[in-house]
Amino acid sequence: MINAIKAGMDVISSHLAVLILPLALDAMLWFGPRLSVQKILTSFFDQVVALNIQNNIQVTELLANRDGFIEKLSRFNLFSILRTFPIGVSSLVSGNLTIENPLGAQSVLEVGSLFSLFGWFILLTFIGWILGGLYFNWVSGIIGNRDSKQGSGRALLQTLWFSLVFTAVALMIGIPLMFLLGLLGLVSSAILEIVIFILALASAWVIVPIFFSPLGIYVRGQNVFRSIYTSFRMARFTLPTSSMFVLAVFVISQGLNYLWAVPEDNSWMGLVGIAGHAFITTALLAASLIYYRDLNNWLEIVFERMKAGTAAPQA
Repeated sequence: MINAIKAGMDVISSHLAVLILPLALDAMLWFGPRLSVQKILTSFFDQVVALNIQNNIQVTELLANRDGFIEKLSRFNLFSILRTFPIGVSSLVSGNLTIENPLGAQSVLEVGSLFSLFGWFILLTFIGWILGGLYFNWVSGIIGNRDSKQGSGRALLQTLWFSLVFTAVALMIGIPLMFLLGLLGLVSSAILEIVIFILALASAWVIVPIFFSPLGIYVRGQNVFRSIYTSFRMARFTLPTSSMFVLAVFVISQGLNYLWAVPEDNSWMGLVGIAGHAFITTALLAASLIYYRDLNNWLEIVFERMKAGTAAPQA
């Protein structure tokens, strides 16, 4: 784990050009115009309140939360959707609701209708997937990967397929689950807390294979389903060490985000945070690819020696 993280830092230090994509995305989100949804969603919110009043439905709680809702909408930038998950270009600014930069207030572009909002959402998500595929494939190329013989075109195609599959599965599981949790909350808050605790424990068995599931596309040139299968097989045999690696990546990236976000929105010191975030997250991505590659190579040796009836090598 330590060797992989160190190797990731070293390889990015020698190939700083790979930071262009995360730096460009953050610069666009910080200095470029903000695509606002405030007017259209505020109007929609008010229509919902009016409809509830007509149907004699209590709206006190809705009205009490209106100001906070509008305040968040006024700072939200729809362009932040370009930071897609799990495959996407890393971004610091997408997680911060900034409305200013050192040059002054951001210019604002308003989304005109709900139909336009839907269209922008689809378009920006699609572009984010493409940029994420280029970013992951670029980083994979500089770690000295020899397993993958694919070009960027195939990697992008598999990225789109993986993102569509991941989104579909997340919706199929997430929507019924949220509905079920909502019903349990109405029945008993104690039962809801117990169920959430059980789900949190169960998620530990799923997070690790999900974290590594797209990496086979870039490291080994696999298709979507083969990459997912390889990730789950790897997690099955290496869960303790792999879970520690994922935890280390999460702690380092999220912990340092508090440091990168210290400067004010209108301070030029924000550039230091953006540069630091781009380097660390890209180095952690490289470390993840290196860890995935080396651990799967070790597993292949283990399986071959098990078939041959010889002793397994030391990890």
